Amino acid sequence: MDISGKDIKIEGLYNSVPRGNILSNLPGKFVIGLTGNIATGKSVVRRMLEHLGAYTIDADALTHRAYAKGAPGYQPVIDKFGKWLLNREGEIDRQKLGNLVFGDGEAMRQLEEIVHPLVRQATEMLTRRATQPVVVIEAIKLLEGDLRKVCDSIWVANAPEVIQVERLMRKRGLTRERALERIHMQSAQSAKVAAANIVITNTGSYDDLWKQGTAAWKEIVPGADKSSSDTEPTPAKQPVTSSGEFSVQRGKPKNSTAIADLITRLSKGKRTMTADDVMEGFGDKAYMLLQLDGKLVGRAGWQVENLVTRTTDIFLEEHVNPQKALDTLIKEVEQASSELQSEASLVFPLSELAAQEEIWKQLGYERRTPETLGVQAWQDSATESLSAETALLFKQLRQDRVLRPI
Repeated sequence: MDISGKDIKIEGLYNSVPRGNILSNLPGKFVIGLTGNIATGKSVVRRMLEHLGAYTIDADALTHRAYAKGAPGYQPVIDKFGKWLLNREGEIDRQKLGNLVFGDGEAMRQLEEIVHPLVRQATEMLTRRATQPVVVIEAIKLLEGDLRKVCDSIWVANAPEVIQVERLMRKRGLTRERALERIHMQSAQSAKVAAANIVITNTGSYDDLWKQGTAAWKEIVPGADKSSSDTEPTPAKQPVTSSGEFSVQRGKPKNSTAIADLITRLSKGKRTMTADDVMEGFGDKAYMLLQLDGKLVGRAGWQVENLVTRTTDIFLEEHVNPQKALDTLIKEVEQASSELQSEASLVFPLSELAAQEEIWKQLGYERRTPETLGVQAWQDSATESLSAETALLFKQLRQDRVLRPI
């Protein structure tokens, strides 16, 4: 589905919700505020809406940027709480800061007084720059702050406490007691649900979540389910020798089986995936599908998180031209990234593809290590995605960074 055209008519919920007085007054913009307590699946819902065509903003990630070294909130946070928060590199240690404010309501209030105005400013700038007609702002404290005023519709991700606890224990390594403490320190989930225009229940599969989100999305963007590019790609069953042109299609949940088959085959069994595995992956990333004469010959998993593009899991048929294939695939990722206002592109190819140094050089990439990237958000993304089997390739996409150092 493509909703990027200027002739999209936003209606339905648009007319039934009181409009805000700042961002939502922008011509052609419909702002969804997305919230929900910890481990209810807000970020999965946000990425799902991005798949559907929205421009999405993670306001909580912008909070971390606001007090990164040199950023506008860095010195005020140190002045308020002390230099003991700094790590060896001079960055504010997020774990130390979190331990402080999560156990002290007054400290949390003081931190929010510093960072919330900066996040609001950055959110407004990103929203104004977005070309998409629908903008999603994810914030755990959306309803408690000024961001609520700019939203046309409030969406809440919801899950029972027992599921929240299980997710925090499994994904973050918290004890049951610590997980319950984190949950109970936040405002009541029931109050968020009561304030919602749309409630997305995140207790089952990603397929179920996708159906809920798509149904709600169609209320905002009539005809959004009608796409001219829904043709199912056909996997190549044998070496491709055509001299035709490459094309790229953005993968969708309906392509899960084809994507899973391609990964299993091209990884030569090292990564056996099912359609369910790919569906779950849609909650974390998007897929670019490379085609040659209508045959699926490659793919890349990619995501833009905290204004940083990460491209992983690049697989190509052995017999395709790697220069043309990578040129087509990576440029499409960069184009999609520019639509999401990404500032930097990090690519993590396996050693065989990383060895194509001349191709990567022509595409504007250079081999780097995380510590040489200079920007904390870029370093964090690189460290999280880099593995022993992959290399790190870097390209800066924008100079006008959000919350850039001063």
